[in-house]
Amino acid sequence: MSSGMALIFMEQGFDTVLHVRSEASMQRVRNNISASLPADVQAGKITRQQADAMLDNLRFSTDMQVFADCDLIVESIIEDLAIKQDYWEQVSRVVSDDCVLATNTSGLSINRICERVRGKHRFLGMHWFNPPHLIPLIEIIRGEETDARSVQLVRDIAVQIGKKPVLCQKDAPGFIANRIQYAILRECMEIVERGIASVEDVDAVMKYSLGFRYAALGPFEVADFGGLDIFYHISEYLSPDLSRAEQPQKLIADCYAAGNYGVKTGKGFYDYSDGRDKQAIARRDRLFAQLYQALYGPESNAEPKEDME
Repeated sequence: MSSGMALIFMEQGFDTVLHVRSEASMQRVRNNISASLPADVQAGKITRQQADAMLDNLRFSTDMQVFADCDLIVESIIEDLAIKQDYWEQVSRVVSDDCVLATNTSGLSINRICERVRGKHRFLGMHWFNPPHLIPLIEIIRGEETDARSVQLVRDIAVQIGKKPVLCQKDAPGFIANRIQYAILRECMEIVERGIASVEDVDAVMKYSLGFRYAALGPFEVADFGGLDIFYHISEYLSPDLSRAEQPQKLIADCYAAGNYGVKTGKGFYDYSDGRDKQAIARRDRLFAQLYQALYGPESNAEPKEDME
């Protein structure tokens, strides 16, 4: 995530430095950025010449003092509350009083992460989506003490780097996107476990119907176009039959117990062994780049970014 986020800032001309733990981490991030650049070139976001120049101007540091002159710090370390708390406690004592602090967490409590931060008013969530250099959305999550200036600054920067910011007004588990994503996944697994459809056919329904719609319209817009009377009557008989699982379901629990975590381990709901992992990643990035170009590229009719309340 950090490599893709740094890539976006560099593409937009920000003076960007990556704080890494070791020389090994530095090389890994450099390699990740190098591998991501072709997709951005294909999406029309940068030229090949710009890509080469960015690689030549990458800045890294293993010294936390590098934060002393920063205006914005975006952290993307392991999703572990204690580790994030320790990290931010140290960072908040190095930076200037005006520096805004943002954590890229998928669902950990913003209020808990910043418990030991000096200057909680300038701390908030800035949730990116993988791969961050291709997915437009950024969730901005307001903590209990986050001030309006910090929210506005991060919102303005998100727009400046070509992202679509949305504001999560309170620190709720999962924020906005993951609450929706996990509700969808829960029902998808319910469908498979009940023998209604296969994993492959559930994915096909999302890619060729629902996902196709949602690339252009949100669920409330889809309902408006379909007719709220129709959606109301369907919800009367369908809602009682939908999953109400409150614990991880068997389909994902079995994968977890077997150590099958998806692409990263070579097997999940699908098989990614024997080089299929690299093929899957390349295909994903190619499709995302094409979709980005179609929806938001220079030849598209994408709507202008709206102001966030």
